[in-house]
Amino acid sequence: MAGGKSRTSLSPSDSVVVAGLGRFGSALAIELAQAGVDVLGIDTDAEIVQSLSGGLTHVVRADSTKREVLEQLAVPDFTHAVVGIGNDLEASILTASWFVRFGIPTVWAKAITEPHGQILDQLGVHQVVYPESEMGRRVAHLLRGSIADYQDIGGGFAMVTAAVPPSWVGSTIGAIDLRSKHNLNVTAVRKRGGGWVHATEQTVLDWNDTVIVMGPAAKAERFIDMA
Repeated sequence: MAGGKSRTSLSPSDSVVVAGLGRFGSALAIELAQAGVDVLGIDTDAEIVQSLSGGLTHVVRADSTKREVLEQLAVPDFTHAVVGIGNDLEASILTASWFVRFGIPTVWAKAITEPHGQILDQLGVHQVVYPESEMGRRVAHLLRGSIADYQDIGGGFAMVTAAVPPSWVGSTIGAIDLRSKHNLNVTAVRKRGGGWVHATEQTVLDWNDTVIVMGPAAKAERFIDMA
């Protein structure tokens, strides 16, 4: 779910503050730092801070729920902020509240439950993510064995990579008419041994072809039953 508008892309001049360096926050912060992004990590756990001291631009042991602490760390000057706190709802909400009140252009936050996410959304957080539930759904789909990949891409949409359903073999994408029947789009096709190509209405599907299908998550999940 998303709140107000935000600028989600990162430029070389951008900086990101990540509050909460558990598995989610630390993985995100390290990935950004390795990509050359200026990252400030904040956590109350001294061991976590010490373990990340060489991997981030800056990492400090501090309480992100305190306005004066955040101001001392120049957090209001950052262009992006991420709340990775999950096990302490009060700390998560207070931290997110300060990030929003500072007017940071892009604020993301991790939620562990729907009510938690709703509160974050109401605070004005631009993007709320549910990493545990989204990963659980993805693994469940993969375990079913009918698809190669499932990605929740946000905004209620999903992307599915799967083998061409037997009933589609020999038909063109236009003839299948997936868009009008199921509100889904076949965006790319990969022939066996080949690379991905853009799908068109004239693309003929064959055995061993793989397709990428995008659309509303509920519809995409129903496509899995066809695959």
